[in-house]
Amino acid sequence: MSLIKSERTVIMSMWGKISTQADAIGTEALERLFTSYPQTKTYFPHFDLHPGSAQLRLHGSKVVAAVGDAVKSIDNIAGALFKLSELHAYVVRVDPVNFKLLSYCLLVTVALHFPADFKADAHAAWDKFLSIISNVLTEKYRRGQSPDPGGQAATSLLLPNSPTVHPGTPQ
Repeated sequence: MSLIKSERTVIMSMWGKISTQADAIGTEALERLFTSYPQTKTYFPHFDLHPGSAQLRLHGSKVVAAVGDAVKSIDNIAGALFKLSELHAYVVRVDPVNFKLLSYCLLVTVALHFPADFKADAHAAWDKFLSIISNVLTEKYRRGQSPDPGGQAATSLLLPNSPTVHPGTPQ
């Protein structure tokens, strides 16, 4: 999946506005994530998760800074987020679904902050862009390929250091 020229234009144009409110957007997106999907809090047992806490603001700014890195390297998002991908897969070991959940929360937050700019084309472009980021961040979780019973290759999505389980294999 890649972005077409018009999608890139929308992403880069809106990023100019988003970056001016990066801390607020990042904090609000995390607050929304933890409220809407409380299971995601398990990765932050040492954080003060109260709305507006210093730790939420700091991590929220890091989240949006990573999105900014992806915008700046829109032609090489995987390269821009390589270290972050490794950190989350091998050290923090975040459940990959959480990246998609955070993407939803970022979309809603951006839409609320910029309603005049967040028309259908912007929504579609940002959804696609954040999906690309999520895919890049989960790429390290993928372990090889194994033929499925139909003879086509299937990729297993696994947490690092978890046992390899292939479709059709009894557990």
